[in-house]
Amino acid sequence: MSARRYFGTDGIRGRVGEGPISADFVLRLGNAYGHALVAASGAGREWRNPMVVIGKDTRISNYMFEAALEAGLVAAGVDVQLMGPMPTPAVAHLTHSMRADGGIVISASHNPHHDNGIKFFSAQGEKLDDATELAIEAALDAPFRTVASERLGRAVRTRDTIGRYVEACKNSVPKGFNLGGMRIVVDCANGATYQLAPLVLRELGARLDAIGIEPNGLNINDGVGSTHPELLAARVRETGADLGIAFDGDGDRVLFVDAQGNVRDGDDLLYVLARDWQDSGRLRGPVVGTLMTNYGFEQAMAGLGIGFVRAKVGDRHVHQQLLANEGVLGGEASGHLLCLDRASTGDGIVSALQVLEVLQRRGIGLAEALQGLHKVPQKTVNVRYQGSSKPAEAQSVQAALAEALRAVEGRGRAFLRPSGTEPVVRVTVEADDAALVDATLAALAAAVRAAAS
Repeated sequence: MSARRYFGTDGIRGRVGEGPISADFVLRLGNAYGHALVAASGAGREWRNPMVVIGKDTRISNYMFEAALEAGLVAAGVDVQLMGPMPTPAVAHLTHSMRADGGIVISASHNPHHDNGIKFFSAQGEKLDDATELAIEAALDAPFRTVASERLGRAVRTRDTIGRYVEACKNSVPKGFNLGGMRIVVDCANGATYQLAPLVLRELGARLDAIGIEPNGLNINDGVGSTHPELLAARVRETGADLGIAFDGDGDRVLFVDAQGNVRDGDDLLYVLARDWQDSGRLRGPVVGTLMTNYGFEQAMAGLGIGFVRAKVGDRHVHQQLLANEGVLGGEASGHLLCLDRASTGDGIVSALQVLEVLQRRGIGLAEALQGLHKVPQKTVNVRYQGSSKPAEAQSVQAALAEALRAVEGRGRAFLRPSGTEPVVRVTVEADDAALVDATLAALAAAVRAAAS
């Protein structure tokens, strides 16, 4: 496969104003994508303007990038539906339900406001495969082109996108489901869920305390949301709430906080769902995690007789493994959960509702639902390197990795993960003994540093 120039683990991402995250590049990107869609719609047949939906999170640079994408697409002969601030999974859903030819989200997910990114969805509301992303990169080599005036696209602001998606979220749980006054604190990260998540939870009967719902363009993910759950945990403890729910800036991640103020990550929530779905017959195929999924979770799945598959890091890779193994449930510790029998991609609100439905139906709290899961200590060290060297491939590092694997054999895992976006090797060790983790991690990280120097 050809090397990628722009696409990373989750679309194209970077600092605003630099490289591909600049207005001029995004203008060309929209144009290249538009011409690719026009060609795919059937050259030589009667002209038809393809249609693309565009959503965004709440960061200030999205005014600039939305306009640039719109101009590039319209110039290529593509009609555009502008959704305004909408969670990433909402755009995926609306792309499919509105029968669009593609969808675009402008967001850098859990990153601060000075970063941004572009994500694409297929007509089915799924993230693009590698071949399609490479085809878009290849199309960028062509000059900017404008179709004849009579073939130019049109752009409109779509009406009632919030109402449509609220109903879609509510339809992901049984018709009679009601939270019955459950006291919930929700943290929307000053991001794309700031309107939707409180609406959904209140309409389902929750007594809600909402934070992170005052976006100003600069405060997305700033001390709030799933990457900063401390404020949420404190609010749950202060108010005596039943639980807390935190989303990230674009709404595709979710974490919970239990009644005692303990943060529960994606592995915890996957366990709650996998165990219940196995009992109810809803679970199909193996559960899919990633390289970062806790070893204790893998052991818990084995104890329950549930198949488990590890994918590369990134919810796109989890999705691919679910499809390949005919599964319906997967996710990452970071809070990306995929419930493919309810949504086409990772959806924070829909995933949260699936967990709430289990707790409400069983009449139990989150802590009780997690009985039987015993996660092991896991630590990661990031080792930076210079230039084009590949320290993870050095013979000395491979020997150190083999030694680390022997040290934790049967008790955990050790692995190296070179970053796809920066010159960093992530060194991770997990085991059932914290002292063993520390000693093994120190030795392995030292070997990587020596190779990187």
